[in-house]
Amino acid sequence: MKAVHFGAGNIGRGFVGLLLHEGGYEVVFSDVADALVDAINAASEYTVREAGPGGVNRVVTGFRAVNSRLAPDGLAEEIATADVVTTAVGPTVLRFVAPAIVEGLRRRSPDAAPLQVMACENAIGATDQLRDEVVTAAGADADALTAGAVFANTAVDRIVPAQPAGAGVDVTVEPYFEWAIESGPFDGALPSIPGAHFVDDLAPYIERKLFTVNTGHAATAYFGARAGIERISDALADPKIAAQVSAALEETSAVLVEEHGLDPAELAEYRAKILDRFRNPELVDTVQRVGRQPLRKISRNERFIGPAAMAAERGLSSSALTAAVAAALEFDDPADEQSVELQERLRNEDAESFTASATGLDPEHPLFAAIRDAVIARQEAIMV
Repeated sequence: MKAVHFGAGNIGRGFVGLLLHEGGYEVVFSDVADALVDAINAASEYTVREAGPGGVNRVVTGFRAVNSRLAPDGLAEEIATADVVTTAVGPTVLRFVAPAIVEGLRRRSPDAAPLQVMACENAIGATDQLRDEVVTAAGADADALTAGAVFANTAVDRIVPAQPAGAGVDVTVEPYFEWAIESGPFDGALPSIPGAHFVDDLAPYIERKLFTVNTGHAATAYFGARAGIERISDALADPKIAAQVSAALEETSAVLVEEHGLDPAELAEYRAKILDRFRNPELVDTVQRVGRQPLRKISRNERFIGPAAMAAERGLSSSALTAAVAAALEFDDPADEQSVELQERLRNEDAESFTASATGLDPEHPLFAAIRDAVIARQEAIMV
């Protein structure tokens, strides 16, 4: 069996690639970073170190890498004979992945089993998004080509912090992980992924993860950055920040109860587990890494505005989530392109226009005024 995985970074090697290896797949990583591809191809194995209580070291073998920028033909050939294609590249990069999948499908034997495609991204419906990009790239051949593939949405969860200098292709991760995959598209022919669980309805898993793990992680980063704290674990050691993050997650849990009928007591346990994961002192994670790309993180269907909008529409509290957005507006990291853009836009756009364009909220939406007021407060602070 063979799996092609787009994105040979830390998540690709330390999470998706690891589980595919443990499922018996030969793993072919695809990436555009020349040095990373060369380093992977120079290694016969790499170690995934689980940092924290119960963690073990896992050795990965049976892998190689293809430079998709320099060898697109070779990548298409790999996809043509693969069983599985996965991604961990970021939702905005999926459109660049789609043409390679299309070319691989064109070369696929008509007798081959359907290619199983799963986008493992921090976004709702990422595989649906990838399928749409494949359809667009395929043009007139879309129906024929997509008939040779199945596309299944997933929800993935594992903290993979910035890696220490000199680690090479080894990866440090947390021991905990979750990979939920919708089962319906496979029609019973499930891929071999140990530790993954296949579910009939993925929506509760996706939103529980996005609105708890991602919301909590980013909120910790933005409140921590505001306080001048460098590490995520140190930020949560601050009682004020811990209370702010907990309040935001209580609001997201209330939304999950209303939307999916999830059990409040189970959600409380889940929140506590998530916050304990963030406190893991062996995961040296920074507020700068977690907080990067703030414009994406305050967009309409992401971790703050998504649940806050749902809360406002249902008459539930969203003040703690709004406070997290206000902290995100203060995220000012010259090394992060979106952070720089965010601060420039706050200086140059009026509050109404910025709020509408950055968050995707209609001015008539019940959440709009509160977010606009947070934007105004940030703009006034910048101009002082």
